[in-house]
Parts: sequence; structure tokens; C-alpha cells
Amino acid sequence: MKLDMHCHTKEGSPDGKVELLENISILKQKGYQGMLITDHNSYKAYRYYKKLKEKPDDFVVLKGIEYDTINAGHMLIIMPTGVNLPILELRGLPLLLLIEIVHFYGGILGPAHPCGERFLSVCSTMRHKLNSVIYRKFDFVEGYNACEDADSNMRAMALAKKYNLPCFGGSDSHKEDCAGFGYTILQEDISNETELIHYIRAKKATIIGGRHYMHTTKAKLGKANNILVYSFWLYNKFLALFRKKARDLELMENQLLDSILASKRETTRYITLGDD
Repeated sequence: MKLDMHCHTKEGSPDGKVELLENISILKQKGYQGMLITDHNSYKAYRYYKKLKEKPDDFVVLKGIEYDTINAGHMLIIMPTGVNLPILELRGLPLLLLIEIVHFYGGILGPAHPCGERFLSVCSTMRHKLNSVIYRKFDFVEGYNACEDADSNMRAMALAKKYNLPCFGGSDSHKEDCAGFGYTILQEDISNETELIHYIRAKKATIIGGRHYMHTTKAKLGKANNILVYSFWLYNKFLALFRKKARDLELMENQLLDSILASKRETTRYITLGDD
């Protein structure tokens, strides 16, 4: 089963230029059987897709997200089917807390383009320099990204091999002409996010590859791209601080819900033991 595991859309990413249905059409023409939507801190495109009365035949659309951490760049996250965490649409969590939340609710995560741009990739952050064993907490690594050069992708695949992690491959497409430039081939069919999570956790084989997309913003701007990268870092820091109260409230609500559920389980156990 061939999928593009890193796709942005006009509906969900502020820098996305290709509409979801158009992306699906292009991928189907190129022989893909599915895609993972990975918009920046947003599930808008997937919610839009779920509301469609008529959906494309023989094509699997999976819900994912590309999350902006405060200290470790971008992370690709996949949660089980039906699990909705609003906090994942509020950028700015520190990596270790993000890992705990995702794993607690049954999801998986891994670094996007881990050896790419400064501030956007885990290898270029202080988190990586202070604690490289952080990779043992990941479930996969994006080993091939069509918008990264060969050196960046080779180093990403070396990281995956070092820590015995499955690899994802994707286009990181924001524009129509980039869709389908990267792929992941699974050895069996999957139909939803939960099945993909089980597949990856079992460390079943993935085949990744594609061809390099030459018309990225970085390629067009050259050294001037550094200005854009620093600007994005400042933008990300500002929004992370701006949304801190919302994240804290969401965490408190989740903790309260977990306490209530734990209390109910204990009460049920007590009653059952009493009956016995």
C-alpha cells in the first residue's frame, strides 16, 4: 500500500496552496492508495473531509498533524481513530510533555525532517544537543522528505537505523506540483489510523523514497531564507506563549477527566469485589 505520509492542504495550513480533494486526485493518478494529512497544528482539513457526502473511492485519508513544539522543531503525530485532542491544535508544548500526552492516549509520533532547517528540526535544537537519547521515545522517524536534500534525508535514515525505528516518507507538499513526490509503502493494507499505529508499533517494514522537489522556498531564496527561518521562530514563540493559557486549561480538563475515570474504575472494582 503506497501512501504520501506528509501532506499539507489549503483548508488546514496557512501556507498550503493545494486543496485536499485536488491533492487526493493527484495522488490517485500517481498510483497512491492513501495519504496522511499533516497540516500545521490543525485538523481543519480532516474535519472538512469527514463532512463530505461523497468521498473518493479506493483511497484512504488518514488524520495526522504536524505539531510545532517549543523546543524541538516539528513532530508528526497520529492518534487512534476517534481520539480527538484539542490540545494538539495549540502549538508550543515542550517535547517531553507532548510525548507523554500522545502516548497516554494511544498515539504515535516522530520528528519531521529531523535533519532539516534550524528551529524546525529536532537535530538543530538544544533538546537534541542536551539529550540525544530522546530518539528512543519516538515511534518512527521521517526518513525521506521530498523538500529536503539528499544529505538531510540520508542523515535522517541513519538516525532511524541507529535507534531501530520505522521510517516514514512523504512529499511535505504545500503546492500542487509537489504532491506525490515522496512515498511510504506498507507491506499490508490499512484502513484507519489505529491500524497504522499497530503496524508501526509492531515495527513492520516500510519502504520509503521519492524524488527531490526543486522549487522549495529555501531553494528560491538562498541565503535570504535564513531571515524567513528566524521570522518563523519568533512567530512560533509568540503564538506558543499566546496560547499557553488555553493549553494549561486543556491539560487541567484532561487531568480532571482522567481522575474521574480512574475513580469510576476503582468504584466498579470495589462493588465487584463486594458482590463476590
